[in-house]
Amino acid sequence: MATDVHQHVWGPAFIDALRGRTLVPRLDGWTLHLDGEAPYDVDPADHDLAARSALAATDGFDRVLTSLSSPLGIEWLAPPDSTPLLDAYHEDALALPAPFGAWAAACVAEIDAPGLARWLDRGFTGLQLPANALVDAAGYERCEPLLSLLEERGLPLFVHPGPAPDASGPSWWPALVPYVQQMHAAWFAFRAFGRASHPRLRVCFALLAGLAPLHGERLAVRGGGRGEVDRDAFVETSSYGPRAIDATIRALGIDTIVCGSDRPYAPPPGDLGLGEAAEHAIRVANPERLLNGEE
Repeated sequence: MATDVHQHVWGPAFIDALRGRTLVPRLDGWTLHLDGEAPYDVDPADHDLAARSALAATDGFDRVLTSLSSPLGIEWLAPPDSTPLLDAYHEDALALPAPFGAWAAACVAEIDAPGLARWLDRGFTGLQLPANALVDAAGYERCEPLLSLLEERGLPLFVHPGPAPDASGPSWWPALVPYVQQMHAAWFAFRAFGRASHPRLRVCFALLAGLAPLHGERLAVRGGGRGEVDRDAFVETSSYGPRAIDATIRALGIDTIVCGSDRPYAPPPGDLGLGEAAEHAIRVANPERLLNGEE
C-alpha cells in the first residue's frame, strides 16, 4: 500500500473553531494569524476534500495520513483553549473519506494520557507531537505518559515542527530556520533521552529530521558513537528532493526513509533516480513497518 505519512487538511469544525477565536492561533476569513509569523492567506482549495482525494490518487497513494499543523501552537495552549480545537480536529479527521487516515494530537501544556487513549480507541494511526516538546530530557519526562501509551499499544509517534517563536524575516524563514532547528534537536534528543526510556517505540521525524542524520561523522568525533542505525527511528521526506534524500540514505540506509509530502505546502518527491526497489521501500515497505512494526 503506497503511503504518504504527512499531509494536512482542515475540516469544517476545525475551521469554525479557529474562526471563533480572538487570540492566536485564529482565522480571520481565510487569513491565518499565528504568534511570531506574518499573516498567511490560506487557499480554500487546499482543504477541499474531493480535490485532495483526487490529488492523492494522481500522486499514486493508497493511503494518506493527515495531522494537526503543529506550527499553529495548539498543543501548547492550556486545556481551556486547546481542548475545543483538538476536539474539532479529531472529529473532522475521523470523518475524512478514503484514502485518508490521521494522526492523533495531544496537549503538551498539561498531559492527559487517558484523553489520548480515548481518541486512539477510535482508530487514529498514532500520535503527532510538536518537535519543540521533545528537544531535551525535561520534554521526555513531561511527555512520558503519552509515549508509554503509544509503546504499550504498539503505535508510532510522528514528530513535526512546532511553533516558530519570533520568526521575523522573509516568508520562507520559519520553514528554513526554526522548523529545521527543532527537528535537528529532536533527532538527537531522542537518541540521548528518548530511546533508552522507550526501547520499543517506533518514531518518525518530519523533513528528514532537519538533516540531522548527516551529522553522524561529527557525532562520532565528539564521542556520540558511530554507525548505529536505529531501525525503529524513521525520517520522512517532506519538502526534500533527490540530493537530500540520497545523502540521508547514505547516512542511515534505505530502511528508515518514508514518503511524506507535507501537502498542501509541498508535493511528494518525484522520481529520485534510485530504482524501483528503493522507490518501493520509501513509498510502501518502510511506511508499513513504521505504522505496523516488523512482520
